[in-house]
Parts: sequence; structure tokens; C-alpha cells
Amino acid sequence: MSDFTPNEMMTIAAARALTSRDVCFVGIGAPSAACNVARLTHAPGITLIYESGTIGTAPDVLPLSIGDGELCETALTTVSVPEMFRYWLQGGRITVGFLGAAQIDRFGNINTTVIGDYHRPKVRLPGGGGAPEIATSCHEVYVTMAQSKRGMVEKIDFFTSFGHGEGGDHRQQLGIGTKGPTLLITDLAIWKPDPVTREFTVVSLHPGVTRDKVQETCGWRVAFSDRLEETPPPTEPELATLRALKARSEAAHRGAAPAARRGSKDG
Repeated sequence: MSDFTPNEMMTIAAARALTSRDVCFVGIGAPSAACNVARLTHAPGITLIYESGTIGTAPDVLPLSIGDGELCETALTTVSVPEMFRYWLQGGRITVGFLGAAQIDRFGNINTTVIGDYHRPKVRLPGGGGAPEIATSCHEVYVTMAQSKRGMVEKIDFFTSFGHGEGGDHRQQLGIGTKGPTLLITDLAIWKPDPVTREFTVVSLHPGVTRDKVQETCGWRVAFSDRLEETPPPTEPELATLRALKARSEAAHRGAAPAARRGSKDG
């Protein structure tokens, strides 16, 4: 088995959560890498949807933004953004929303708006985009992010995307009928919400990761499952697919010739 990085483990673990039956609303960055690795390996039938209105897209390289021409060029069809949100998303046709986060709390509430006070922020982040609607309208939501005490916090600075609120049945109390965040994949572990409290609980540690390491990089007291497992390490095909995808993307974003990009689809 080849050596692998924590980020590669995170991306591959996230990819494994998807199936060919899924219709997935894809976020840019790590979620996009995970979804496309799934499409190129065990889930060739997955339908990937990006916020710009591209449906059934199969990018050869990872997009830099939702407006990347690669998405439209490889999509089965492209619809208007209002149609994407009103008919597809809010119409309940999307099974999984895959999001990233700048900050997340133990109940899966996400901040991608500001760090610090909203009116005088320390850092102004890219904002919510379509993430707030994705978080409430997709059947369920997966989140991927690298662990740090800055990112995994006791209290987020701004509610951009609603997770499980204050825990328990808070979503249902607000009339939100979808499941919300059901999976958190970090570079150290896999987390799932407790069935009752909805607090994210570690169910699997990645190879070589200890409980202490998870706690050291998290801003709240971590709950571990009684049946804690070890995440299976990446396989050679999974690693080869991810690395080839990233190599093509880096070459394309440096302005490599299109022929060089299109000649590597077997990765």
C-alpha cells in the first residue's frame, strides 16, 4: 500500500459514502474532489449537480468555481439557476448535498460568512451562496473539512447553513423535514450524529489516528462511539484515481494544452 496523506484519506473516505443512485449537489473544493473520485471509481452512475445549473456533469478536471466552463461542457444539460433551486433542490429531487465549512459546531451548523463580529469581522469569508438552501432541502447533507480548533468550534460566529440547531429535534420544530447533516468526514475521522442528541460522534478513526489527536484538534469535548472502528486505508485504485484527477486539474489550471488534459481520462 502506498503512503497517503490525511487529505487523501479524507477525500477517499468521503467518496466512499456516495453511490451510483445518488443525485448529489456538489460544493467546490474538497466536496468536488470526493464526488468526482466516486464517479470515477465505484459510483459511475452518480448524477453530479453544481450550483450554476449543470446536471449530470462529468468534469475531466476539478472546477475552480461553479462558473467553470468544464462543468457546462461535460453536463447532460444546463438549466437556469432559478430552475435548479426551485425545481430540483427545493422540489426534493436531490439526495445528497456535499458541503465544506470554515467553521462547524457539534450539531453540524456551518459558518462560511464571517469570523468574528458580523459588522466588524476579523475575516470575511466567501459567504453562503446556495449552501443554506442545500442544507435544508437536500434529503441529507455530508460535510468534509480538515480538523482544527479554529474550524471545529463550540459556537460558530455566524449561522450560514443550518444543521441540527441546538440538537435533538430542533430541525423538526422549525418545520424542516429533511435529515440535515448525517456525515462529517475530516482528515482524522468519520463522524455521525447521535440518533437522539444529534451531536456529532466519532464512529471511525483513520489509520494511525488516536483519540487524543482528534480531541487536540477539536474545540468541543469529543464523543466517541462505543463501537469505534478504523477507516479502511485507501486502495491503490482509489489513490491512483484521486492523484490523476488532481494532476490533470493542476495542469489545466496552469494553462496546459487541452489535448494534454483530454489524453488522461483513464485516470
